Amino acid sequence: MTVDRDEERRLEGLSPFELKNRLIDLAGENERANALAMVNAGRGNPNWTATAPREAFFLFGQFAVTETRRDWDEFENLGGMPQSEGIAQRLDDFLKANASAPGAAALGSYVAHGVETLGFDADAWVGELADAVIGDHYPVPDRMLVHAEQVVHAYLDAEMGGAPQGGWDLYAVEGGTAAMCYLFDSAQVNGLLNKGDRIAIMVPIFTPYLEIPHLERYDFDIVELQASKDTEDGIHTWQYPDDEIDKLKDPSIKALFLVNPSNPPSVKLAEATLERIRGIVANDNPGLTVITDDVYGTFTNGFTSLMSSQASNTIGVYSFSKYFGCTGWRLGVIAVARDNVFDKRIAALDESRTAVLRERYSSITLEPEKLKFIDRIVADSRDVALNHTAGLSTPQQVQMTFFALHTLTDAEGAYKRDCQAIIARRLKALVEGLDVPYPEDPEAANYYVELDLLSWAERNWGAEFADWMQANFEPVDPIFRLAQEESVVLLNGGGFDGPQWSVRVSMANLRMDAYKRIGAALRAIGDEYHAEFQRQQR
Repeated sequence: MTVDRDEERRLEGLSPFELKNRLIDLAGENERANALAMVNAGRGNPNWTATAPREAFFLFGQFAVTETRRDWDEFENLGGMPQSEGIAQRLDDFLKANASAPGAAALGSYVAHGVETLGFDADAWVGELADAVIGDHYPVPDRMLVHAEQVVHAYLDAEMGGAPQGGWDLYAVEGGTAAMCYLFDSAQVNGLLNKGDRIAIMVPIFTPYLEIPHLERYDFDIVELQASKDTEDGIHTWQYPDDEIDKLKDPSIKALFLVNPSNPPSVKLAEATLERIRGIVANDNPGLTVITDDVYGTFTNGFTSLMSSQASNTIGVYSFSKYFGCTGWRLGVIAVARDNVFDKRIAALDESRTAVLRERYSSITLEPEKLKFIDRIVADSRDVALNHTAGLSTPQQVQMTFFALHTLTDAEGAYKRDCQAIIARRLKALVEGLDVPYPEDPEAANYYVELDLLSWAERNWGAEFADWMQANFEPVDPIFRLAQEESVVLLNGGGFDGPQWSVRVSMANLRMDAYKRIGAALRAIGDEYHAEFQRQQR
């Protein structure tokens, strides 16, 4: 089955993630016809998993079950609840008896880090973990377990560029997607954003950030900040010119949404850009709300998030999914500085809006006016009435805690280096197949690569050919050809509000040899276009 240009035009209106399903169908047809293994580099689910923190989790679960039997063993298949008194010593004994078990060394180091570095009481710390991994209570506190929050706070402090003075409050949520939904809703409910407000979005960006603001409920007026910087050779750096950032000086812009490092280019904001945003907030637009999604920050060295450098105005979202290969676990956090503008703005709302919010939250507190924004997010995530059952499941919080501790106890940074090495060798294979130089960019995470095929064509074969290519083909034509002819699935970068002729390649989810094949397939399509161009010029 082929897809003609009219059909390509029609399909261009779909989200890249919905268009992907059509491409997979096409690739599947070709796979059946030609017995080729389908290569799907469209979705960013990594094909590695962090083993040590998982081994520690499952081993600790076995220990916790023995604790339930210790508490109550009257019936064969029923236990009680883990009890904290003396539990740290019992865990130590368990680890000595199971010293050769997978995860034992890691688990011992995680527990020791909590006691020796973070200053936890040993029984309270291990007791919280044991009760949580069994999952026998609702999360208390509902926002995040006490010790789990402190561990993840230490992790974010180390990975996001440093905690602000006073620190963050954290809310453990079901991955970054849940965080986005909760934030949009609660910001609107509490008057931080209102229907029709003007917001800025740094593009290219993960498509839901483009699609959610257009929903009827929000209907935001969108200003795009384009990552339009390039090198002297015309190669995109995916950084932002000063005049794009300066759009934020307009006080009518109420919020800024960004993914940092970006998705799909996967490049972190330059330090000069972070400083420029700080200056704009200080001098021009002090009420600006910044929502930053920093899931890829851990793949870079020396990363600084706006939730660190502009903490008072920033709501941070971090997901563990990509770094630890745990998209199925649904682990994320929302971070709000304890000293923030959001609580102040809510307190300054007019009396009519305040009265509505007082009524909204009156069932969960006698002093609704004092309810912090972060706790309003928790309540709103459960329609307030179910606030008492809010919170991420406690076993998920244990696994999140162990993931964080895996990095905190890795003094040599071996885990980060290994993840970076996996991506680097795949990128090398891609550019070898495409026959272009390796892109040396210290700001790049390279979790994704966004390839601008039009820019590449112009650099290789000239502006006249690039103009001809635009006139004769749809920007999505290369990805349809890849699916039909090579069983290769990529996403169209134009759907992320990137260059229309760009494609997004995930460096995370395929084995290394697949990337050379992808690069070679893209090169072959370019050669086909150029050969047709030359035939028409004769």
